[in-house]
Amino acid sequence: MKLYFFCDEGHGWLKVRRDVLAKFVDLTKVTPYSYAKNNDVYLEEDFDAPLFLNALKDAGVEFVVASRYANRSRIRNYPRFRNF
Repeated sequence: MKLYFFCDEGHGWLKVRRDVLAKFVDLTKVTPYSYAKNNDVYLEEDFDAPLFLNALKDAGVEFVVASRYANRSRIRNYPRFRNF
């Protein structure tokens, strides 16, 4: 599985499709510090991204993460994640 990590000068987010996230993580555990747009969830780097990555490891799923950097990420303008 290939994942993308987006970051700017202040923070970072791991992009995951909502349906994939729901297969590995209880969505009620995802904090409102993550964002969502369309079918993608941008998991904040401090709690939500590690929660998902650890779930992948526990399930034996192999993954690689590619990084993307911007001075000010537009992800900050996306709606906050809601677990419903």
